Amino acid sequence: MKKFLFPLIAAAAVMPAMAETVTVFEDAVFYDGYLLDNHPEKDLNDGILRHYTYLYATKLSEEQLSKIGTTLDMKVAVTACCDNYDRIGNINLAFVPKGQESYNPDEVSRIETGRFITPFMNMNRNPKTVPYSYNVDFLSEILRDASLRENYDIWMEFELFGIPYAANQQIAGCAGRNDVFMGTLQFETSEPAPLSTNNVLIPIVIKKPEYKGNNLNNYNENATDEVGKTEKTYTFELSEDLADGQIVLITSNHGANAGGEEYNRRMHYVYIDGELVHSYRPGRTSCEPFRVYNTQVNGIYGYFPMSNAAWQSFSNWCPGDVIDNRLIGTGPISAGTHTVKISVPDAVFADGQGDIPVSMFFQGARKGSVPSAGIDAVYAEEWPVLKLDVIDNMLTVKSDAEIMSIEIHNLNGVRLHEQFGNGAVNTAAFEKGLVLVTVNFPDGRSLTQKVTLR
Repeated sequence: MKKFLFPLIAAAAVMPAMAETVTVFEDAVFYDGYLLDNHPEKDLNDGILRHYTYLYATKLSEEQLSKIGTTLDMKVAVTACCDNYDRIGNINLAFVPKGQESYNPDEVSRIETGRFITPFMNMNRNPKTVPYSYNVDFLSEILRDASLRENYDIWMEFELFGIPYAANQQIAGCAGRNDVFMGTLQFETSEPAPLSTNNVLIPIVIKKPEYKGNNLNNYNENATDEVGKTEKTYTFELSEDLADGQIVLITSNHGANAGGEEYNRRMHYVYIDGELVHSYRPGRTSCEPFRVYNTQVNGIYGYFPMSNAAWQSFSNWCPGDVIDNRLIGTGPISAGTHTVKISVPDAVFADGQGDIPVSMFFQGARKGSVPSAGIDAVYAEEWPVLKLDVIDNMLTVKSDAEIMSIEIHNLNGVRLHEQFGNGAVNTAAFEKGLVLVTVNFPDGRSLTQKVTLR
């Protein structure tokens, strides 16, 4: 089975001269998330369906859909109002039976297409708006899918849960206010392309708001396969054999309590049909590029720049940055039931707090290949060369780049060994068979290889 990974990123593709802009939301005002459906503008007749104060939707018109080409960038802009903390936001697609003027989000199929974290923003200081950009060429096939277009209306959702209580006290002009952010969503696309009959879409899971719980953790029986373990298995069903496929996965670690999962970079493992297909450790090389958007004094960005190593010691994500879409290829895949397991074996969830919101869907192609996007610009340079050898129970690691640390896990994700710096590892005490060796580099990148211990 062919396997590949393209992490999707903030850098958007270069559009041709005939690029078209499709505006979906423009300066939509979000309010205190805990007001839920008690929305001060719920009856405003502007084409926006306000499910909750944090979740808005609008139906894509035939005119908008007809402009979609094969190259697609998604542009999000968030403007500060009266929430000065880092919050999680995301953009979704909802597939609603034709002709409905409203829908219940819990009763229709939905997929998440992009996630982001707001910066700590003081609405009185510039810049007041933070931009997020994603290359989402793979969404073109979905938006141009002839069968979906025939049976469903496609609604875009903008989700952003904010809370004004701290800003009410700390930010001049915010006393008594409950507006938290404004949001804009646009697509930039190449010249229009015809409808497609090649695409297969299977929604698998979409993240839940924090107050609803049941995202991935190790202490809630609805959030794990087994209490005490941070792993969750999801299933999806294919009705036909496909020439190619991919899992589109979004995860981010949350829990701001002491020792919380926001502050600990953990190895994540993805298994498809029981086979390990991808491992990753979230986090950027540095969060310094996003300092400019963090205009409110906070506990993440101090008064002075921090080194790459300092950022990598605690940050799973950067306030003001996107969360990567991870595209994990399956290659040709047969009809039937398939499983995807997400495992984060080292996660602790101190004091029973925090979670890992997981969103995931399957996209397949009846012929040819799925339309994946390019590699993260941060990591587009040539990767380090890595060579692993095991001789007489001694594992040696050689690379043309400096090695920061080495980790060894078994195929269930249990960590067997960790060391900083490079040096031979005595494997005599380890169980024989396949293990995973992860080599971490000072710039934040990691490479994982399978090694057989005999």
